[in-house]
Amino acid sequence: MNIILLGPPGAGKGTQAQRLVERHGMRQLSTGDMLRAAVKAGTPTGLEAKAVMERGELVSDAIVSALIGDELDAMGADTGAIFDGYPRTEAQARSLDEILAARGRKLDHVIELGVDEDALVERITGRYTCATCGKGYHDTFEQPKVPGTCDKCGGTEFKRRPDDNAETVRTRMAEYRAKTAPILPFYEAQGIVSKVDGMAEMDAVTDALESILAN
Repeated sequence: MNIILLGPPGAGKGTQAQRLVERHGMRQLSTGDMLRAAVKAGTPTGLEAKAVMERGELVSDAIVSALIGDELDAMGADTGAIFDGYPRTEAQARSLDEILAARGRKLDHVIELGVDEDALVERITGRYTCATCGKGYHDTFEQPKVPGTCDKCGGTEFKRRPDDNAETVRTRMAEYRAKTAPILPFYEAQGIVSKVDGMAEMDAVTDALESILAN
């Protein structure tokens, strides 16, 4: 099973991808992670990418394609892949089809975790954590049982991520729409796009994903 999981920051994509990894033994292929690993390991593709980045240039589609091909070859044919952050253009989508076909694979599903932008802003801007142990809380959905005191460790100091603000969230949403707009029609034409309510409870989202993968 090879899938693309789409969703803006805060939609729960990372959590759901991890659950798929744990349940099905799939591999989450993040192009950013693969690039850093290849550079660190000094692979031929990694060395090529490092030279490009040291010149201050963007890594080409050809290098990213080579990274993905290397990773798929290393995984073995019976391990499914979750593509994260790639493809972002129709040209990359076509390239991915070719990479998979060359290895006897195909893309089975493109699943988008849909969100309500205003609700997502509330979800993200309300987040905060205990400064001592890191337990997460939320202004609306999960406050400490004793106001001002962490349930887990009794700490009394809390912090918020500086980028968890409405302006940043809406900018991320706009960037996400710009990146996914070019590839969704390409995959819709193949009849492999499904949409899941990313605002639902976490377990309900997982159940919806499992239902799609079972078909």
